[in-house]
Order: sequence, then C-alpha cells, then structure tokens
Amino acid sequence: MPRLAISPEFLRGLGALTRPVRQDVAVAMRRFLLNASAAPHPEKVRNSRDPRVATLRLADRHRGVVVRQDDVYWLLTVLPDAEAWSYAQRYRFGVNTAIGIVETWDAEALERIEPALRRASASGGRPLFENWCDADLLNIGVDAHLLPLLRLMTSESHLAAVEPLLPYSQYAPLAALARGDSLAAAWRELDACRSRAADEIDPEDLLAALRRSPDRAVFVADAAELERVLTLPGWCTFLYPPQHTYANWPAYEQPVLITGGAGTGKTVIALHRAALLARAATGPVLLVTFSQSLATELSARLDMIIDDEVVRKRVEVGNVDRLAHRIVAEAEGRAPALVSSDDLSELWQEAAAGRFGSAFLLREWEQVILAQDLRTLEEYQAARRPGRGVRLDPEARTLVWEAVQHVVRRLRESGRRTLLQLASEAAGLLGRAVGDLLGDEAPGREPYRHIVVDEAQDLHPAQWRLLRAAVPVAPNDLFIVGDPHQRMFDTRVALTDLGIPARHFRLKISHRLPAEILSWGVRLRGGGPADGLVAGNAAMYGYRALDNGLRPMVRGYVDAEAEIAGLVSTVAEWLEEGVPTAQIAVAARTSDLVRTARTALREAGITVKVTSLHGMKGLEFRRVAVIGVADGIVPAPDALTPADEDPTARAHDLQRERGLLYVACTRAGEVLYVSYSGRASPFIPA
Repeated sequence: MPRLAISPEFLRGLGALTRPVRQDVAVAMRRFLLNASAAPHPEKVRNSRDPRVATLRLADRHRGVVVRQDDVYWLLTVLPDAEAWSYAQRYRFGVNTAIGIVETWDAEALERIEPALRRASASGGRPLFENWCDADLLNIGVDAHLLPLLRLMTSESHLAAVEPLLPYSQYAPLAALARGDSLAAAWRELDACRSRAADEIDPEDLLAALRRSPDRAVFVADAAELERVLTLPGWCTFLYPPQHTYANWPAYEQPVLITGGAGTGKTVIALHRAALLARAATGPVLLVTFSQSLATELSARLDMIIDDEVVRKRVEVGNVDRLAHRIVAEAEGRAPALVSSDDLSELWQEAAAGRFGSAFLLREWEQVILAQDLRTLEEYQAARRPGRGVRLDPEARTLVWEAVQHVVRRLRESGRRTLLQLASEAAGLLGRAVGDLLGDEAPGREPYRHIVVDEAQDLHPAQWRLLRAAVPVAPNDLFIVGDPHQRMFDTRVALTDLGIPARHFRLKISHRLPAEILSWGVRLRGGGPADGLVAGNAAMYGYRALDNGLRPMVRGYVDAEAEIAGLVSTVAEWLEEGVPTAQIAVAARTSDLVRTARTALREAGITVKVTSLHGMKGLEFRRVAVIGVADGIVPAPDALTPADEDPTARAHDLQRERGLLYVACTRAGEVLYVSYSGRASPFIPA
C-alpha cells in the first residue's frame, strides 16, 4: 500500500481550486491511499532535475506533483497540467547534511542566475566567503551544488539576489557569515531551522528527513487522517521549527516565556502546548487569555487540534476575570457584585481633590497600589512608582492614599468590587503554598497542574499573582506567550518582579505578514523598545518576514462620507476577487465609526466582520481595512492623559494608542487598507 505525505503548499494550492476540482482531487487521493483500481498512478517526468519526481492525475486537467521514495509519496502541489509539468522539471529536493531536514531547491532558476553572477565576479571585488573554506561551509549544511555559486559572490547583494531561490536553512547561516558573524553564529541560525535532533543523517534518506520536518510534511495513513488534514487549517497540522520545538518540549524545569511580534505564531504554540499537556494526562490544564471573547476563540481552535473528547475535557479555556470571579464566588458562597465603569468614574470624581484629578487617582490605584498589593499607608509611602511621571512627596502620598481609601470604602459599603480587586482577592485566597491544591483537602480551590497563558502582555500584576497562586511550582507549571509591542493596556511589569523567573525565548520570523506590511507596521509602532514581561526593554531588532506581498494601501478622503463609500467599494472588490467574507475584517477606533461602517456595508449587501481596534486582538484575516485613522480620532483624545498632569503617563498613553493601531493593522496576512478623511493621524508612516 502506498503511503502519503502532504505538504502545506499542496493544501494552499488545493484551496485555490474551484470546489468541483477540489472534490475530484480529494476522491483521487482517497483512491490512491487505498490502492484502488481507479487510483491515479505515478507518471515519470522528462528532463526533471530530480529523478524521484513524478506526477499524479488528480482531476480533469490537474496534476499533483510528488517526490517518491520507496512506497512513500510526498505530495508537493496540485496545478493545471502544464504548470504541474513545469514545476516537476524545475525543482530538486535534498537533505540538509548538518541538521537532516528536507530542502527544496529552485534548480532551474539557480542555473539561470549563474552567468550573471559569473559576470559580476569578473568585475573584481573580494569574494564574499573568502574567509571560509569549503569544509567550513559544508559543515554548516551548505549544499555541495551551491559552493560554486557562493565562490562567485562578491557582495551581500549577490546573496540577497538568490535568497528567494534557496531553502531558508541554506540562506540563514550564509547570511550570518555574509554579515561578518562567526561560524558559531551561523550554526545558531541553522539550529533554529530544525525541530528535533538527528542522530545519524543519510543524505539519501528523504523519508527520515521528512519526519524531521514537521513544517514541510504530514503523513496520512488512511482516509480518516486524510480528511482531517484536508479540512483543518494549516496551523493545526504544520508547525515551523521553533513553534514545534517550544510546543512539544517534554519538560521545562521553570516557567517559560515566549515573546515575538505579530504573526510569529505565539497563539499557535500556546494551543499546541495545551494539547500536549492534556495528552500527557498529568493533571488539569488551564489555557487562559485576557478577555472572554479571546477565550471563546481559543476554545474553538483547541477543539480543532484535540479530537479526543476525554483529552479535550482536561483543558479548561477561560480568561483571568472569570477565574477570579469563580474563586471569590466559591469562597463567599455567592456571586460577587461588580461596579460599573460609570459608577466607578463617579466615585473617583467624588474622591478627587483639587490637586489630583480622577484619572490620575485611578491610575495610581491600579498601577501602583493594586499592582504592588499595598495594604497600608506605610507600604505606599515606601513603594516605588515605576512608570509614574509625577513625583509625590509624603504629604501628597497621604492625600492620594486617603482618596483611594475613600473609593475602596464606598465600594465595600455598596458590596461591589472591580475586576482587579477580584483578582487580588482571589490571589489572596490561593496565596498559601499551593502544593496541596491537588489534594482533596482543598475543595473549591483551582487544582490546575499546568497553566498556559496567551496575550500575556496585557495582564495586570494582580492577575499574575492569581495565576502564580493557582498552580503548584513544578516543572511545566507556567507556559506564557506574549508581545510587549502589542500591549493594549498600560501594564508594564517584568515577570521576575512577580516571583515568576521565566526562561525567555524569542520568535523572530513572522509567517503571517508579508515584509511590506511588517515593515510598515514596525514604522507605525515606532520600532523602539517596549517594556514589560521581561526585565528591561524588548526591542524589535531582528524581527522579519520571509515572504513578500503588496504594500499597504493608505487612502485619504475629503470627508467621512467619501471615506465610507471608498470602504464599501474596496470590500466589494475583494469579494469579487473571490476572498471569502470570513477572511475580511473592518476595524475603527470609535464605536460610532464601527456602527457607520457596519450599516453602510450591510446596505450594500456585504456581511463581513466589523469591530473596534480592540476587537481585532488575537485574530487574523487575509484582508483588513482600518478606517478613520485621522488626526483627532487616532490617537483618541479622551484616552490621553493631559501633559500638564503627568507627561510620562501621556507618553505611555500615546504608545498604547500606537500599539492598538499596530495590532489591528498586523491582523492582515495579505492586504492592508488604511483610510482617513481630513488630516491623517500622526501615527501613519510618511
């Protein structure tokens, strides 16, 4: 019986076909797996650059391209007949001799580029790789066929010209050497391209290489597995090497923090890590995120990964607020009452003295007093106030403390609390040593053995104390993913300051964003360092995309009516191009703009997701339109602290608004459309 391995490129090609053709391809693949009489049979390719390449007729005028070794067929793509034959002739396939993963080479294009490189080298210049002998290059996995081309290169631009033609596992270490880095640095780049270590590497054993390359192939043994692979999104099946490594590492001896920019796959890692821990059956798992809407999305995505009902029940998915609410409710025997934002605002207005405004007092309470769990005036007098720009002498701190206590008293009298108060109280309930929480003597506690945290950058210190208290200190206790640059709220705390000494790993490659959207987004965000999660500042240096695409479309309109008309026209064009409605989103900063856009699109017969910038958090789409990015709307004036009240807080507010826009814009994996009427927001890159 033949065995089948499927590449992610095949699934992308299959998705681009019409529905009848897709159905015919699926039927043909099932027949092939079963070795049925009507199954497609391999056909040799003339003039192929790899003798193992063949084609399979999978539908009318459509062929799959496969690489065959023994009874295993690696299905690479499905294309119309002529394109399939051309593809089959163009590429060759090999095994990286240093790390044992499979590599795909655009052999035809490399042959065409050689004369140009030879002419360039004849004009003089020092050879780019003159400091490294052939043995050095072969030792870092460079393919022997590539060595003659490398010896022709005299500048980094020559290497950049062939980058699209090389496997990334070839280009990455060579780029390090071209920058002047050491062989050790080149090895680090290469090491990031593998998911697991290889004891012995046979350059001819393509099957073993495929098993070491979870981002390039998934094996299907029967029709049920085939159906699952064909119907699930690619992220359920294919993980890039760092994603696979971090998600599937057997045991971490201490908490783990993984940071990375938009599109690097942090949420995918969190989901697969939760699934791995659930399958291990070592105890209950909590997958937690910032908001309930994100928790609902994570739960649905986890259902796709875990098809075993028993395993799935081992993972609870929720947000920190619900966790705190449940702990307090169980301890008190009734559901706690929450104060509304309007009522809370009135209380702070009531407490505000002439020297301090209500917004200042609220931030001081949340960012200093609740953040550090300060219980007395003496503790507050001695506390540091990181991130707060206005210095307070002892007399001023006394005034602030009295104002805060007034609000706390009024809340207590009315029997109401804020969500952060609930988190703080829940942490206190679980604050004793939690090693016994897995036992029967602690009914009503949260007996989690593992906690996986997504969108960690927006959690408040009180919420972190709750999570730390909800899981025993043990291997695989806390697994955390986040990005300080995507922070939507002013929570700036290093995990080490909260008693969570996390081992830090950083993702550098965005697999969702094309380079054009990524670079535009980085300029929009400011590109500078951001604090939070890790000690010091986290920089965006080294964050990059591997694919190219379209530059963001920035459109200015004379008035709001024209801007909405432009939005409707643009989304209609996307739908005419065949983009599914579920892959289109529209976002705006204000609720009025959201309602206006939704109404206009609905009147045009268009139903796509329309939400606030906050509502885009954690989601991804092929095409995104962000409207109303005008001066006076973005940044939102009422979200900014007056400069004369606290200049540092205002600077943080501006960065938070930048981050909010950055998050919404980087949800687009294919096309980003940004519009404004009147004067553009100062955040839009020039």
